[in-house]
Amino acid sequence: MRSVEEQQSRVTAAAVAPRPVRVAISEAQGLLCAEEVVTERPLPGFDQAAIDGYAVRSVDIAAAGSAVDENDEPVDITLPVVGDVAAGSRQPIRLQPRQAVRVDTGAPLPTLADAVLPTDHAELVRGRIKVLAPVRSGDYVRRIGDDVQPGDVAVRSGTIIGAAQVGLLAAVGRDKVLVHPRPRLSVISLGGELVDIERTPGQGQVYDVNSYALAAAARDAGADVNRIGIVSSDPTRLREVVEGQLIRSEIVVIAGAVGGTASDTVRAALEDFGDIEVGRVAMHPGSVQGFGQLGRDEVPTFLLPSNPVSALVVFEVMVRPLVRIALGRRQPMRRIVTARTVGPITSIAGRRAYLRGQLMRDEGTGEYLVQALGGAPGSSSHLLATLAEANCLVMVDADVTEVRTGEEVEVAFLAQRG
Repeated sequence: MRSVEEQQSRVTAAAVAPRPVRVAISEAQGLLCAEEVVTERPLPGFDQAAIDGYAVRSVDIAAAGSAVDENDEPVDITLPVVGDVAAGSRQPIRLQPRQAVRVDTGAPLPTLADAVLPTDHAELVRGRIKVLAPVRSGDYVRRIGDDVQPGDVAVRSGTIIGAAQVGLLAAVGRDKVLVHPRPRLSVISLGGELVDIERTPGQGQVYDVNSYALAAAARDAGADVNRIGIVSSDPTRLREVVEGQLIRSEIVVIAGAVGGTASDTVRAALEDFGDIEVGRVAMHPGSVQGFGQLGRDEVPTFLLPSNPVSALVVFEVMVRPLVRIALGRRQPMRRIVTARTVGPITSIAGRRAYLRGQLMRDEGTGEYLVQALGGAPGSSSHLLATLAEANCLVMVDADVTEVRTGEEVEVAFLAQRG
């Protein structure tokens, strides 16, 4: 029986990362940038108003609020408004001393203007503004190149492209970017008892849960998923379907094909493409599983249990890291924290447990707390309802059979709901 770490090492060594591709920036969100995006022009490309107001020379209004006449009486600083510049204007304007120009946010700053006086710092009366407070040189102005200078790296290789990166790429004039594409993953379900959810199960039949659940898990991991659905276990038909998926996929997942004659039939049908080893891994649930590299490109291919919960746990532990590596992620594993149990947990000797759980946080201390939801010996490990309620997997080491209330365990975050 292999340890979890040994099986994970075997699987991750087979990772196949698709070659980087150039895509439109609108399609790049969530992907890893595969190039250093170097800007060719400054951002912004011209001095512009950062706020609605009046473009001025700061020296002309420096005395606002403090100027007095020869009798020490306050003197108002007023300037004539000699123009109006809207955002997007291409008509150059030159500001003369002791003048103001009305500007919109984003409008190009007139020549000689070095500041923008906000509208609430001025009173407009018959074409002149009374300055209520001074501004300093550079106030409310976005200077050319404030964000990015030519030669700066706007987006670095290895950065996950999110909304901010898409916006920056657009701002520097890039319509396409080189990214690590999503690995293509195919999901196949096997089992004579299966019917698709569009049909009504007859006596002894059940819905095909695995192809839908595993496809969703693969999308959550970041894969480009092709859900094949139910495929006949007839060797000729199975061989034909798998051969087609090996050509178009970086990962193939076959559910319902481990244990007993089922795995023997599948392995015999696929032997022309390579060998799939089926054996036990020291984990619970999902101990019996298969893995091999098939086809000319040695595509990682998994055989998973028919039990949907076991299949999803094996996917989480073995397949998901492979998807993340193929995406170029430096940390393919889920985030792990230490949590204190709020109830006792039992586990199978000699196997690492991956139990569904609800992770909470103590409002007073900030300490993580976890409640196991099932999966222990004597409980029902196949219940999807408890998996749907879980927000974490509680991991219990293979040499531990009992965890008492209040003891610490390691917990892996699952995707957040809502």
